[in-house]
Amino acid sequence: MEFVWQQYLLIVLVFIWSGFVRSGLGFGGALFTIPFLLLIHNDPLFFLPIISLHLLFFAALTLFPKRRASGLDNGSLDLTALKTVQQQVPSINWRFVRYALAIMIIPKLAGVIGLLILPTDLMNCIIFVLIGAYSLTYILGRPLKSNSRLLDILFLILGAYISGTSLIGGPLVIAVAMRHVKPHEFRNTLFVLWTVLVSIKLCAFAYAGVDLQFLAALWLLPFAGIGHFIGLRFHQQLLQQSNTQFYKMLGGVLLAASAAGVIQILSA
Repeated sequence: MEFVWQQYLLIVLVFIWSGFVRSGLGFGGALFTIPFLLLIHNDPLFFLPIISLHLLFFAALTLFPKRRASGLDNGSLDLTALKTVQQQVPSINWRFVRYALAIMIIPKLAGVIGLLILPTDLMNCIIFVLIGAYSLTYILGRPLKSNSRLLDILFLILGAYISGTSLIGGPLVIAVAMRHVKPHEFRNTLFVLWTVLVSIKLCAFAYAGVDLQFLAALWLLPFAGIGHFIGLRFHQQLLQQSNTQFYKMLGGVLLAASAAGVIQILSA
């Protein structure tokens, strides 16, 4: 795929942003970037494999951080060294991961099939409309919430299907995770869930003969990496304080990008 230099520059900036929100929030690597990428080039099947490959790479970095040298390296089992290692091990709510995957696998596959067979313009319009709806929840300060097992199942099914079509089912899944996952487990638990779901998507892409864009993913990796490491620092602040204004700002930007995308499609 050939782009002009302005498009390359914009794609680089968007992938820096993608890395930032993915590691900073634990979700949103696709939700907060897809509308901008589709405004640059209106083909979700070009960008979704790149975002998926990046998610797998950075999820591994986040979930399995390099352990610093400690007394355990030479066979010592002193309590200080053991505590240090334990603090580096990500906290994951495996019970929620199993619960969510049991519900999400089939609708996830159905969503991938929908992405492969639906016309590109229709798929783009659906993506923009969904992101516009999500953005309103951030602007109004009323994020999606689940308060019952029935809503859990409904949100997970819808989130899985939407994730299959466009990787933007995160807010629906998060609405369920908020009920079951403790704050210090939140990001890493979601990363495990995204890793499984994205792996399914990539396998389906490969089976259907979709170009996985390995080369493009590779040259964009350093730029996403810049955002990733900035986001890791930002994540600690998110755990310690409310960021209502930040989410409202994100919602406003998403709504504007979604509206521009729908207008672009309708005027084509």
